[in-house]
Amino acid sequence: MTRFRDLDDLLGRDELGTSDWHLVDQARIDGFADVTGDHQWIHVDRERARREGPFGATIAHGALTLSLCVTFVTEVVQVAGVTYAANGGFDRVRFKAPVRAGSRLRGVVTLLDARRMPGGARIVTRTTAEIEGENRPACVADQVLALYTG
Repeated sequence: MTRFRDLDDLLGRDELGTSDWHLVDQARIDGFADVTGDHQWIHVDRERARREGPFGATIAHGALTLSLCVTFVTEVVQVAGVTYAANGGFDRVRFKAPVRAGSRLRGVVTLLDARRMPGGARIVTRTTAEIEGENRPACVADQVLALYTG
């Protein structure tokens, strides 16, 4: 986890940090399917995915991978004096490689844009969700955040 002294410390950087590794196991995929109602066989039917699927195993939902990008940014962007952050959404999201059940992901977070605003700052981060042992990332996502102090 990266800990920034204050907003100026954060806003003065390009590379923000790298999150811990996070396991994307079948239990996590099944739980996400239950929450979202997306029980497509490629995600939840291990035997069918192994037999008929193009990846030889079940894979995580794209939306699950994207939601982990929020987790990665939350882990990396810890700023003293910031009382809360508001998610403004994503400007750009690209899924580059499937996340097979049992994979581990981590996020490499960079700062693309930043500007001060009353009570804090608006930032745009880019998170590259790396798959352990793979050359291609799972996802690259640009997220807009408002960081508020006090």
